[in-house]
Parts: sequence; C-alpha cells; structure tokens
Amino acid sequence: MIWVEGEPGIGKSSLVAEGLATADDLGWDIGWGTAGQLRERLPLRVMLDCLQVRPNSPDPRRVQASELLRSRRQGLFADGDASDAGIEVLVTLVDELCAATRTVMVIDDLQWADNESLIVWDQLAASVDQLPLLLIATCQLRPRRPEVQRLRADVVRRGGEMITLGPMPEGDVTALVTAIVGSPPGDALRQLTAQASGNPLYLRELVDALVREQALEIGTAAEVSVAEEQIPASLAAVLSDRLSFVSAETAEMLRTAVLFGGTFAVTDLAVLLHSPASRLAAGLEEAVAAGILVSSGPELAFRHPLIQQALYESMPAALRTALHAEAARELATAGARASIVAHQLAAGQPGENWARSWLIENAPTLAVRAPQLGAELLQRELDETPAGDELRDGLMTSLGWVLLAAGSYEEAARKAGQALTVMTDPVRRAEAYWVLTRAQLGTGDSDDASSTIRKALASADLPRKWQARMLALLAMLQRAIAGDLDASGATADKALTAGLEASDTFATAHALTDLWVIRSVQRDHAVALDYVDRALRTLGDDPGHADLRSYALDCRTFTLQNLDRWPEAERTLRQAREFAQRSRHPDRPTAVTAAVLRYWLGQWDDALAELSSYDTDAHGLRYTGLRERGPGLLFHGVAALIAGRRDQRAKADQQLRQGLALPIQTLSDRENRDFLVAAHALALEQSGEKRQATQVLAAILPRRDGEMTLIHQWLPDLVRLAMATGDRLIAWNATRASEAEAAAETQPARAAAASLQCRGLLESDPAPLREAVAHYRQAGPAGQLPTALEDLAVALAGRGEEDEARATLNEAISLYEGLQARWDVRRAQSRLRSYGIRRGVRGPRPQRAAFGWEALTPTEMRIATLVAGGDSTSDIARSLFLSRRTVQTHISHILTKLGAKRRVDIVREALRQGSSSA
Repeated sequence: MIWVEGEPGIGKSSLVAEGLATADDLGWDIGWGTAGQLRERLPLRVMLDCLQVRPNSPDPRRVQASELLRSRRQGLFADGDASDAGIEVLVTLVDELCAATRTVMVIDDLQWADNESLIVWDQLAASVDQLPLLLIATCQLRPRRPEVQRLRADVVRRGGEMITLGPMPEGDVTALVTAIVGSPPGDALRQLTAQASGNPLYLRELVDALVREQALEIGTAAEVSVAEEQIPASLAAVLSDRLSFVSAETAEMLRTAVLFGGTFAVTDLAVLLHSPASRLAAGLEEAVAAGILVSSGPELAFRHPLIQQALYESMPAALRTALHAEAARELATAGARASIVAHQLAAGQPGENWARSWLIENAPTLAVRAPQLGAELLQRELDETPAGDELRDGLMTSLGWVLLAAGSYEEAARKAGQALTVMTDPVRRAEAYWVLTRAQLGTGDSDDASSTIRKALASADLPRKWQARMLALLAMLQRAIAGDLDASGATADKALTAGLEASDTFATAHALTDLWVIRSVQRDHAVALDYVDRALRTLGDDPGHADLRSYALDCRTFTLQNLDRWPEAERTLRQAREFAQRSRHPDRPTAVTAAVLRYWLGQWDDALAELSSYDTDAHGLRYTGLRERGPGLLFHGVAALIAGRRDQRAKADQQLRQGLALPIQTLSDRENRDFLVAAHALALEQSGEKRQATQVLAAILPRRDGEMTLIHQWLPDLVRLAMATGDRLIAWNATRASEAEAAAETQPARAAAASLQCRGLLESDPAPLREAVAHYRQAGPAGQLPTALEDLAVALAGRGEEDEARATLNEAISLYEGLQARWDVRRAQSRLRSYGIRRGVRGPRPQRAAFGWEALTPTEMRIATLVAGGDSTSDIARSLFLSRRTVQTHISHILTKLGAKRRVDIVREALRQGSSSA
C-alpha cells in the first residue's frame, strides 16, 4: 500500500503516474479511478472506475475476468450497488483479476470516495499480503472525514508507504519556469510566480496563461511585459482563462460537461447537447489538445479536479441549478442510468411532476444503488408536493422503502407512521404498514410491530397478498413474544392459505418456516424438516427472496443436526453457500450456522475461520454482520467456548465480555445464548468457582413457553459440575430435564445419548455411558465423543475397572489433543488422578506441530494445495463452499504457520513438500 498526500495541485497524481510509467513493460495491469466531490453519494462509483483494468496478460482466466467485469457492469453494477452483496462481489472480482497477473489499483482523491468504496479499499488492504496487488491512494491533507482518517491510520499500522508532498523549493520553481519558457525567470516573473506558493499546478497554469497572452519577453531572462492588473489574480481565474483559447462550441460543450462532475461518458454528454457523439469528436479533441480533458478508460475526465471546479463555479449558481434540472430530465427521457439522473436531480430544483414520477418508479433501484441519495431526493420532493396530490402516496411509500433498505429503521418507522395518517391508496397503505412493521422489528420493538400488524389486518381494504405477509409475520411474533404455539400455528395456517390464494411466494414460504419453528419447538423434527423443504421448493432459486431462502437453509441445517443426520447437514450448508455464490448474496448469516455445525463436528479451527467473516468493520464505515443480537450471542459464545476449552483465557474473556454485554430481551435472544452461558460457566470453573459455575449453567434449565432452545448437549456438564459440588438436586433436575427432552422427540437422537450420559454421571454407572459413547461413535457428533469417554473413564475407575478406565482416558485425551482442548485434557487427567489412574505412557505422544507444513489442519492443507495450483481466493471459496473471507482467514493462518509473508511462499512450500514426498 502506498498513500500519497498533499494539497490540491501539489503533484500527487503526477507522481503516481510517473512511478507507474514502466508498469506496462512489467506486465502489470493498472486500474485508475478518480473520486469527485460531486459524486461522493454514488456508491462504489470510484471503485467501478478503478476496475477498468487493461488486460495485459494472455492468460485466458484474465480475459474471462475482464469479460466478467463487463457483464456485471451491464447488470448488477451498472449504477453501483451499495449493499453488502455489491461490496462482496467487487472484492471477489479483484481477487479474480489478481489471480492471473499483478494488479495495481489507484484511487485518486480518495478523500471524496463514497463510504462503500472505502469499505472495498479496507477489505483489499487486509489481503495485500495474500494477493499480487498494489493499492495506491492519493489524498488531500484537509478536510478529511473520520472514515478517511481511519483508513490512513490503518495504512501506517499495516506498514504501508506514506509520502507527503510539500511545496516546491525556490530552486525547483526556477527550474520548472525555465523549462516552460526557455529562459530563467527575471525578478518580476519570480515575484509573480511566488504567488503559486510552490504549487506546481498553479505555477504551470500561471506561466501557461502568460505564454498564451504573450505577456512575457524572452531574452537572457524571462520577464513580464504587461501591467499587473492584466494578469489573472487567482488560480480559478487562471484555469478559466484556458476556455478563451478554445472555440466557442468547445467552450459551451465543456460548460455542459462540468455538470457531470470530474468524469463523464460521451454518450451522456451527447444527450444533453442533442447531438450524435460523432459530431462532438472535434470539440473533444480540441479540449484534450488544450490540456483541459484527458481520457479515463471508456470515459473522459477533466485533467485536474481544480479545472472542473473552476469552470463549474464560474457559472452563476442559478444557472447551474437550472442546467442540472434540465439535464436530469433529458437523461431520464433517454433512459440513462438511475444514479446519473439522481445526481443531476440532487443539484437541480425540486417541484416537477416528471421527477416525482421518475423517483417513484426508480425507488427500488435507488434503494440498492444509492439509498442515501434516494432518501434525500424523495424527502425533498415530498416536502414540495402539496396535500391531495396523487403522487404523494407513492412518494411517501417509496421513501419508507429506501430508508428501510438503508437500515435507517427509526426514520423509516417515523415516516411510515406519518404516511399512514394521510394515505388513501389501499396498496400504498399496505406497503406503508409493512415498512413500519419491518422498521419496528429492526429497532427491536416487537410489541409495537405486533400491534401494527393487527391494525393492518383490521383494514377492510388490505390486499390479499399483504394480508398473507402480515399473517406470516404475526405468526412468527406470536411465538416469539408470547410463546403461544397454538395461536402461532393457527395464524401460520391462515397465512399459508392466503399466500397460496394470492400466489405470493414470499408469504407462502414465510408461513412454512413459521410452521417449521412450531414443529421444532414441539421436537417433531421430521415434520419440521418437511415444512422447511416445502418452503425451499416454493422459493426456488429466486434471488429476490435471498434472505428468506438463506434463513430456510439455516433452519434445515439445524433440524438435520437434531436428527443426527450430520452429513446431510453439511450438504445443506454447502447448498446455502452455492446459492449465495449464484445470487451474489452475502453469506455472513450462514457463517454463524456453519461455525456451530463445525463446533459439534469437532472442526474447531474451521469454526473459528467461519466466524472471521463476521468481523465488524474496523473503521466504523459500516457495522457488518452482527446486526442482530441472536447471531451476535452465538458468535461470541462459540468463540469464547473454543478459546476457553483451549485454555486461551484472555481470548475467552474478551469474547465473554462482549457477549455478556448484549441484552437478553426476546425469545430469540434466549434461544441463542446457550453457547455463551456454557462459556461463562467454563470460565468460572477454571477460576475455581465450581459452585457459581453450576448456578450459571443451571440457568438454562427453565424454558419459557414456545422456546425452541435445545439444552440436552449442555446437561452432562451441568450434572458433572453439580456432582462435584455435592448438589445432587441440581444433578437430578438436569438428568430429568435431559430425559424429558429425549422423550419429547418423535425421533430420539442426540438428546437420547445426552440423557444416557447424564444418567450415567448421576449414578456413576458405566452402562448408560457406554451406550452414549456407542451413539457418538456411530452417529456423532464427533465433538461430544471425548467428553462421553472422559465420563465413562471416571465411572469405570469408580468401579475399580482400572485397565479399561485407563484405555478410555487415553482415547479421550487423544481426541482432546486433536481439538487442542488443553483445558479438557487437564480436567480429565485431574478427575482420574484421584483414582490413582494416569494416562498410559507408550513412547512420545504425537501432538500437532505449532509451525510448519505439519501444523496445517486438513482444511488448511487443501487450501494450500489449491493456492499452489494457482486458484484465487474466490476460486477456492467456490470449490470448497466457503465464504471468501473464511478462505482469506485460512490463508492468513497458513502464512503464520509457515512463517511466510506472501502467497507465493505457500506455493514454494507446497511444491517443496510435493517433491519431498515424491
């Protein structure tokens, strides 16, 4: 990473261009994007410009990647995409480009870049050690937004190169003037050029203006030959002076072009000038020759932002506003991209009916492409629309949708609530009710959301589609708020009927997932599986309902785990990843589901790598991933429990503090807190507070009506702790709870094995413990086998069966060591030591190496092999059905274990290992 900073015109861009002058000879691909002050609210625009990379490599994958870029720009990225999906796909695309050749990406004037582009930069910066990628930013010294300041600090922290450009010294000023005019400056010219304060742009423009005006006498020295009042008094005046040396037609063309900001497409300019692009060629070539315009990929750009700014500000403000309004209408009529039209509307005057109709029609696009800009425009037009206007309802509803899409839940709720007091159109009212409900749920106001749904359902004119959706949402809340399964089931059945009658895919699938929840609470997992499978068949591959499909796949994974169908659960997880890749939908919610699955399967390194994709944004640009408390509780709980069992107490304590700080307010919160409770109890046990650990873990025993939480997997630990502290009542209650949970299941599986384990612990009886061990050996999960073996070893020792106890202990410890569960090893040894039984010694104990090729986990080994084969991070993610960020985490771990710095080091080591094996 290279960060070049300085005042405008100091030469930042020129320095970078000079530094990259030989890049073509080296076979590098260079993408260059320039941010502009007028385009700051157009999401990802500068990154899209930056990705206009020239394919220098003959590698066919490079050509395919370039073709992919073009195809995606025509669709998803035609206007940019402010969503997590758009950001993820852009980062993935950069990875694909880097896989074929070394790539340079330059963002000029980064201080004006939109937040989404800054997020992409940040994610790429985190992977520069893994990619043949050079990131270069130029940035003004001031002003800087906090997000930009944080990115700069991160470049320093990561060891990037910082270059600060100051004013040219007097000797260099003299040399530059001499190079331009052919003679050294005389005293008067030196005094004049001193006004530039060492700024090379100002200096060059000033001297060029004097040359154009023939205001210099050139001899042994160059001197000013005109009166001081004839010399342009400011940089803006100097820059504007350039227009006097092009034709009137070209000057008019440039005054129109400045409306687009620093960069523009010739086709868009042709629309505003009512002229075919071919007729603009001569004027554009003249502007390029005059040093006003330069090529910028498929577009043209002003040579320097200050030139564009000077020309723009030379027009009266009223004229600029009128021109923007006229441009917006012309571009909209011509079918220009929504973001381009919106940009012009924002700079123009509100109050025209065509603009209001256009905004209503294009609100769904703006919600994805430019939600902030869309919300501002809709609110502005709404403020100018009189009461009773037929477009007012559409504007109010569209504003609510855009605010909801932007995550501005409180504002969306306020606006939707206001709209419902004046709306008359039944369809728009239904949409407003839906926006209000979703916004209330977004802010955690479940009771208010339930009340809003009931008001909507009481409306006589509520369309059947919206009735179905409201019923499906109400069914979910009846279970989540009141725990009323009967009411929830009856409402879900009504929602299903209404959804089918309305042919509404979303409502039908939503109702089916409601019924899945109810059957899951009732422990009828086989019927629950049927409901969720019907929901998935209903949804198909429609990317329009990606969130609901992702949720349904998570539900299916959960149910298959409870049925001990672990291979199918893994396949379902893979299906979720495949869908995310096809639909370009972020799969961060799936990452927590995957982490839980990997935990129970004993794949702890993989579980932690999954959780890495849920990292919150380090720079405050956007809070990604953990938007809801439920996944947040699971995230911190799984991470804390793995760290605790590995005896990494500082890491466990950090995750515990963050997780315990999250409030437990809803039924969903309670259903996701179990890992965190288990980790908390473990931390107390490690501190010698076993009695308090018992009390903390016992808190999972009471269940509220309608609660889906499964507790059987934690109850053996609770029985063990209770017996150790002499609290047989808690041990007995935990055993009864485990047996009740097993009895409630129509197809007993994991719960039955856990109840056997609890009974064996309570009665110190090896027989039920042997049955539990046999179950975990045959059906899984692998993560529960070593604890059952440890408990069996203790029971055997208590019966005097020392040889079998020792053999069982040895197996348990071997499995714990495979998990790196150092705390479990110590606890198991301590429990058996009181019986005089120690682990058998039969030569050196094999342990996983901490560093080197042998330290790699099976997943890391597969990834290292794919890296050596030339696969990109995205290629690996697709082939292994992981998220890109999860693969990135694995590669970071591989680099650390190999003591390597770059991806190429992995390739070298893999080749060396291959030749050694041969």
